[in-house]
Amino acid sequence: MTNHQYEVIGGVDTHADTHTAVVIDEVGRMLGHRQFPTTVAGYRALLAWMSDHGPVRSVGIEGTGSYGVGLARYLRAQGVHLLEVDRPNRKMRRQRGKSDPIDAEAAARAVLAGTASTTPKNRDGQVEAIRVIRVARTSAVKSRTAAINALVGMVRTAPEPLRTHLLDLRNSELIITAAALRPAMDIADPIAATKTAIRRLARRVIDLDREIRAADVDLQVLLKQAAPQLLELPGVGPEVAAQLLITAGDNPERIRDERAFAALCGVSPIPASSGRTDRHRLNRGGDRMANRALYIVAVNRMRCHPETLTYVERRRKQGLSNKDISRCLKRYIARQLYPLILESLRIRPPSSTALAEL
Repeated sequence: MTNHQYEVIGGVDTHADTHTAVVIDEVGRMLGHRQFPTTVAGYRALLAWMSDHGPVRSVGIEGTGSYGVGLARYLRAQGVHLLEVDRPNRKMRRQRGKSDPIDAEAAARAVLAGTASTTPKNRDGQVEAIRVIRVARTSAVKSRTAAINALVGMVRTAPEPLRTHLLDLRNSELIITAAALRPAMDIADPIAATKTAIRRLARRVIDLDREIRAADVDLQVLLKQAAPQLLELPGVGPEVAAQLLITAGDNPERIRDERAFAALCGVSPIPASSGRTDRHRLNRGGDRMANRALYIVAVNRMRCHPETLTYVERRRKQGLSNKDISRCLKRYIARQLYPLILESLRIRPPSSTALAEL
């Protein structure tokens, strides 16, 4: 008789401090579950434990972009085939309950059944560098907006004569004037305390402006290295290019064609036919930030791009509204940008293989 060693499938439910792993065989039998720490030693022990049950065919991980990113990097460096697994649906949770082993088993069974088919992002190249810089910039922009709103609100309710002195200034003038206020000596006095608070808010805005400008410079450098041809297209600026590269990831080959990229961006029409009705509806799924980026390109081209203006005029004569035309344009733009994104991300420096040596 031939000695055949069955392959096994792993599932992992990820958390901040621990990962719960489950192993099932080719016919779905549960072989065991165990919890491991979120350290390199824990990742090594998790893979060794799975391999003790047999050759590992695939591992389904829930949350490869958050808590599971470290484990995904380690397993990928070891040559393990990974799949991104969505959270269990509510119906399954109502039937089976909720626990870490149950969720890990659901991840493994999703891989076995073929419902989990998404290849996770690598997060080990230039796109990951663009993403982290952009995350910091976005946080700074939100903090700047909050600081300006707090500054304006405090000026409107400030005691006289401070309120009269600052109320009619524009935001740019208000920030400069408020930042130059002298620090208060008697902090118990409401006017002195208000001056101190306004001065601190204005200087916070100035510091955040400096941080945003530095992030913009970093993004420009990274984008010119990663995808200079994207920035040359009409309507595509640094923010749009950065978002579309982040959506594609460092391994764009996981997106099989331009139709899959359009679906990922939420611009592919979805069939909504029934009986004698033959129609499509708007796709509200996908990456909404990528959808917003394509919308920005469409709006810019509808304003000042000659070829787009000709297309808009023709479609208006056919009875389409501006909203419908912008949806058509987003689909066209996704088709245009996909090969450029694919070409850009395939010509990138090789990623670090330090994890492979751990």
